[in-house]
Amino acid sequence: MATSTDAGVSRDGSALVFTGALDRAAATRLWRQASAALPGTQRFVLTNVTTVDSAGLALLAELAARLRAAGNSPQFDGEPAGLADLRAAYRLTPTLDYPA
Repeated sequence: MATSTDAGVSRDGSALVFTGALDRAAATRLWRQASAALPGTQRFVLTNVTTVDSAGLALLAELAARLRAAGNSPQFDGEPAGLADLRAAYRLTPTLDYPA
């Protein structure tokens, strides 16, 4: 099982690629790196993310909100365990935005 210490984020072209378990510890540890790599991002790749908890969702949603505020519409690739349930619980769209 992946742990937050296995979690990572890297830039690949216009994508931010996340790996491992996006839990509270990972979200805290990855925030600065993900924020610094955010400009120009068009996609979040989650295909190698094992699980997402509410802190991981908050990380992804805030990054997506910052992209939208800059005039971009982020896309998401992958559906890790926990993401769909959390999206539903918080009434978020597939792009982690609140419906109008």
